[in-house]
Amino acid sequence: MSPLLFEAAEWNFDTLKATYDAIEAIAVGEMGLEPYPNQIELISSEQMLDAYSSIGMPIFYHHWSFGKRFARDEKLYRKGYTGLAYEIVINSNPCISYIMEENSMTMQALVIAHAAFGHNHFFKNNYLFKDQTDADGILDYLNFARTYVSRCEERHGISAVERILDAAHALMDQGVNRYGRRARASLGEERARAEARQAHAQETYSDLWRTLPTSARERPGIGSGSTEPGAPSLGLPEENLLYFLEKFSPSLLDWERELLRIVRNIAQYFYPQRQTKVMNEGCATWVHYKIMNRLYDLGMIGDGAMLEFIASHSAVVFQPDFDDRRYSGINPYALGFEMMCDIERIVTRPTEEDRACLPAIAGAGDVMGVLKHAWANFRDDSFIAQYLSPHLTRKMHLFKLTDRAADPNYTVAAIHDERGYKDVRRALASQYDPGRDPNIQVTSADLAGDRRLGLTHWLNNEMPLAESDARAVLGYVADLWGFDVELRGVNRDDAER
Repeated sequence: MSPLLFEAAEWNFDTLKATYDAIEAIAVGEMGLEPYPNQIELISSEQMLDAYSSIGMPIFYHHWSFGKRFARDEKLYRKGYTGLAYEIVINSNPCISYIMEENSMTMQALVIAHAAFGHNHFFKNNYLFKDQTDADGILDYLNFARTYVSRCEERHGISAVERILDAAHALMDQGVNRYGRRARASLGEERARAEARQAHAQETYSDLWRTLPTSARERPGIGSGSTEPGAPSLGLPEENLLYFLEKFSPSLLDWERELLRIVRNIAQYFYPQRQTKVMNEGCATWVHYKIMNRLYDLGMIGDGAMLEFIASHSAVVFQPDFDDRRYSGINPYALGFEMMCDIERIVTRPTEEDRACLPAIAGAGDVMGVLKHAWANFRDDSFIAQYLSPHLTRKMHLFKLTDRAADPNYTVAAIHDERGYKDVRRALASQYDPGRDPNIQVTSADLAGDRRLGLTHWLNNEMPLAESDARAVLGYVADLWGFDVELRGVNRDDAER
């Protein structure tokens, strides 16, 4: 009998099971990865497109934007303008990995290694995912969210529900707790609380309430706040706009507040992924690279499979030069993978330069120990600031540009030499700093007077918001608040813009 796990591109479930077992033995037994239990599901290209449209989640509520995204992606895919991802992986317990039926057996092996063990380990162990997401409860919560939205559509009408969801989606980036200062209930507790409130509303519902003036139906506390802007009872300033609108909007009904709560819980679930794109993809790509090479060394995959793997892997980590027409920024797969490989080099074969710049890990010898520590305790900006070496800066030909509005041309401010290395590293790390996101906070709310809501935008590097975008988003805020909304920009010197 052939020692190879597979010899042809075709696959069956027995081959998948044998390959999964071999990969697990390497990932867990040899590399010491600590993933959630895995759930591998096969889907068609049509189902993959459907997963794209719903932000990659297996269960989601309905919204017109998802259908629009599906129609666009399907058209581009059918015409051959774009391809599809080989897999989608869900941060849940068990971890769900979707792999496409159309994949060859080599690609099935690659994506199992990449998603089911690389991403899975990162999801389970990184501090941001542990602190800010609930892998045990997300699927149940999404099922509740879908059911709740459907019931709201039946009871209040699709247009009324979409009005709230449209506004909430526009504010998702401003609907997260960036610093984890507010205690969070688990998603299971959130679901139970919402279901209990919905049941109570149904039990006590009387159609007579519909005939009363709006002011008579306002909830106690909403509209009875202090007239002083920034009253302590409101907890101002507040960075989470969706949270403030959910709690204090004078115009929203209970079911509308619950929709905002659903959207901001989902936004919080995705927030760590936005902060760890380089690390997450770098971890998964390095893991699949090591596993596939180990399978080849053990004689479990043949030359043909290895060549197919190398071709696919090379395409994933390809980084066009800055003057290449294909350049659209730094490829997170390329940067992440190169940094993992460079850490492996520094840990096992350090130079004197490495010992001077990264003394904590140079020559440490334990590659997996160093990498697992980094994967668990950093996000993209801090990871790059801590681990980007002069060697990799030169290898990737990184340099720093400055762009001043008063200057007609870009200026090369630092290159990958001894003097400029730290400036390049600092500039690259700052590109992944979540502090670059617009910092907009609720700073005043007059609940007992004219009910004007005051927002303050703290300018980052004195860069104002795009006026058209700001006006559109302010319209959504005003719609949810129900009264006038004012936005002011403040620079570092507290001078209003």
